[in-house]
Amino acid sequence: MTAVLPRTIRAVDTDRLLMLEEGAARLGFSQRLPADWLREHAEAAAVHYLFPVMEHRFGHRPEVSPQWRCELLLTVRTGEEVLSLLDVLPTAFQGLSETLDATTKADIAARMKRAPAVREWAEREA
Repeated sequence: MTAVLPRTIRAVDTDRLLMLEEGAARLGFSQRLPADWLREHAEAAAVHYLFPVMEHRFGHRPEVSPQWRCELLLTVRTGEEVLSLLDVLPTAFQGLSETLDATTKADIAARMKRAPAVREWAEREA
């Protein structure tokens, strides 16, 4: 049995985010950014944020079921924050340190609601 979907936000640095994105690609998860795109556009020194919003279960792929779909607040090289999605295994999310206080999490959640989607940002930058 899987742990209940946590209602928390976790902070990750760019290197850890790249590892999570590359892991999602290896596992064939549908919601992820290409690692090369992330290397090019993510602010290297930034902190990014993951918030689990949905659990996926797949009978046809029990080795990667369940997955947690997370909203990702990503800081790009322009300093802007954009919203994406990232599917992760529960153990990967649970392995991230809990470092944020409640006030900070509330602020991040509000910023997630206002952030443009990665696609919108990329279209503006093109």
